[in-house]
Amino acid sequence: MMAAKNSIANKVGDMRAKTDDQLTGDLADLKREAFNLRFQAATNQLERPARIKEVRRDIARIKTLKNERQNAEPARSNDKKA
Repeated sequence: MMAAKNSIANKVGDMRAKTDDQLTGDLADLKREAFNLRFQAATNQLERPARIKEVRRDIARIKTLKNERQNAEPARSNDKKA
């Protein structure tokens, strides 16, 4: 269990180091993969059902990071005005 937490922390740390453009590219790739996995599941060709859950969570992680960055920008601009 501890190894799983460390790998998630490493994954989030790697994501935080990426630029917004890189995150957007990764998000598009993950959405495409999720679409393909749904098709594989519908045709009973899916080898790793757990991959669907992993991809969904990675998409959520990227969206969360992008939202955090977007919400942090107005706060920075407010600090400069004061």
